[in-house]
Amino acid sequence: METNYSEAALRNQEPIFHVLKDYIGMSDGRLLEIGSGTAQHAIYIAEKLPNLHWVCSDQVENHANIKIRLQSAKLANIHGPEKLVVGEDDFPGKKPFDYIFTANTLHILSWKLNKSLFKLLAKRLREGALAFFYGPFNYDNEYTSDSNKAFDEFLKSRDSLSGIRNFEDISRNMEKYGFKLLKDHEMPANNRLLVFRKK
Repeated sequence: METNYSEAALRNQEPIFHVLKDYIGMSDGRLLEIGSGTAQHAIYIAEKLPNLHWVCSDQVENHANIKIRLQSAKLANIHGPEKLVVGEDDFPGKKPFDYIFTANTLHILSWKLNKSLFKLLAKRLREGALAFFYGPFNYDNEYTSDSNKAFDEFLKSRDSLSGIRNFEDISRNMEKYGFKLLKDHEMPANNRLLVFRKK
């Protein structure tokens, strides 16, 4: 059975790993990935951080693909997939998470759902927990590249409520919900990785 595969995830997984490794180290904590998609990030990073418990989550229609990949990878520290639809579901399970990671989701979700996500993180993450947001972002309502502008236009042609989000809007709302921006990491291909800590 063929599974979905992302060339972009393949290109970006190593740079993302290096940033996460700097914050997570050899922690035996628990990380929830929101929107695991093809599970490529989960498998690549969890294999290199064997003490970390990585929990995949996504909409149910994406679970079959994730299950196939996780079964093939045979990594004891990856769990799930769990159902998580932003705006509808709470975090899966009762155990707390030390980290959340989400890649290329904020521009897919409507801004209303972005704020629902920030509120959920405030509710469920403990003091000191880290949130990692990966993807393209605008600064002062300006695109950082022509390719990001074209991508934003493509997103809005499919769904008028989606689109590349402004860094300032994200930071302001995360601050409102009790998070401090630790660093805005520059990444390849005009992407960024924002790291927030729960106060």
